[in-house]
Amino acid sequence: MNPNPAKKIINDPLKCADDLFEGLVLAYDGKARKVGTRSIVMNDLRPDAPALLIGGGAGHEPIYHGLVGKGMADGAAIGDIFAAPPPDIVLEATQAVNRGKGVLYLYGNYAGDVMNFDIGAELAAEEGIEVRTVIINDDVASAPIDQKNNRRGVAGLVPIVKLASAAAATVDTLDELARLAQKANDHTRSVGVSTKPGSIPATGLPTFELADDVIGLGMGIHGEKGVALIPMCTAKELAPKMLDIIFGDDLPLNPGDEIVFFVNSLGSTHMMELLILLKEARPLLEARGLKIHQTIVDSIVTCQEMAGVSFSITKLDAELKKLWDMPCESVGYTKL
Repeated sequence: MNPNPAKKIINDPLKCADDLFEGLVLAYDGKARKVGTRSIVMNDLRPDAPALLIGGGAGHEPIYHGLVGKGMADGAAIGDIFAAPPPDIVLEATQAVNRGKGVLYLYGNYAGDVMNFDIGAELAAEEGIEVRTVIINDDVASAPIDQKNNRRGVAGLVPIVKLASAAAATVDTLDELARLAQKANDHTRSVGVSTKPGSIPATGLPTFELADDVIGLGMGIHGEKGVALIPMCTAKELAPKMLDIIFGDDLPLNPGDEIVFFVNSLGSTHMMELLILLKEARPLLEARGLKIHQTIVDSIVTCQEMAGVSFSITKLDAELKKLWDMPCESVGYTKL
C-alpha cells in the first residue's frame, strides 16, 4: 500500500462533503436549491404529484446528488464522505420534496443508508407524509441469487434512477411510482472490477489494499469483497469474465431483447480503457442476440481516485423503454 497521502485540491479535509455540496448547488445554476443542512431540491417541481427522493454518502460524485434535475430526481439527501445521510437530513429533504402525494425513497443497499432512511420514514410518517422505499441491489457479485436482498447497489443505480425519475414525472400515485422503480431495479444487473483503491479525503490514505498484479473481480465501490482476485489481464480477457457473471444470473436475456448497456469508470480509469472494454463487450452482447437500445460510457458512479470499471445491463420492455426515451437533464447524467 502506498503510504503517501493522495494529493487533493481541497480546503478542510474534514469538511469536504459540505464544500462539495455548496459547489454542487452552484453547478445547477439556480435550478436547484439547498435545503436545511445538506439536501438539494429542484425549484420547479410538478404539483400534486408523488415525489422521488434519492440519497447516499458523498465522495461518489456525481451520484447520487448529481442525479437531481429536470426529468431526474426531485431531491437528494446527502451524507458525509462515504457515510449515509443522517435521519434529520433525510427528513428535511422529504419535507421539501413532498407535494401531498407521498415520497418514494430510492437508494443503495448499504446498512447505514437502510437504517437512516427507515428512521427518516418514521419521522416523516409522524408528520403525515406517506413514504415508500425501493432499495437498489443490482450488484450480482455481492450475493448469490437466493440472497438477492443482500446485494449492494452499484452503478446500475444510474439507469434505475433515470427510469424511476421518468416515472415520477408522469404517474399520479405513489404506488405506481414504487412499482416502476422496483421494476427498473429488477431489470438491472451490474458487476464491477477494481485495479486500484480510492482514498478518504480526511486521511488521504487508501481505503483498501490491492496488489499491482491482480484485479478485484466483483469488488464493490468502496473496495468490498468480490468473487475473486484474478491476475491482471487484457480488456479482451476481462470483458467476457465480467459479462459471464451477469449472464449467469437470473435476469432472462434472450435474443431480441433490448438493453441499455452502461460502462462506468470508478473514478480514475480513463475513457480510453472504457472504450476498449466496450469494443470487447459489444460483440459478446450481439452474439447473444441482444439489441443495444443505448450505450452509456462515462464516469458517474465513482469512489475518489479508485480505478476500475463496471458493466450494467438494464433490460427494457415496452413500458420501461418509453420511460427511458424521455429526456432528462442533471449535473451527473443528461439524455437529450
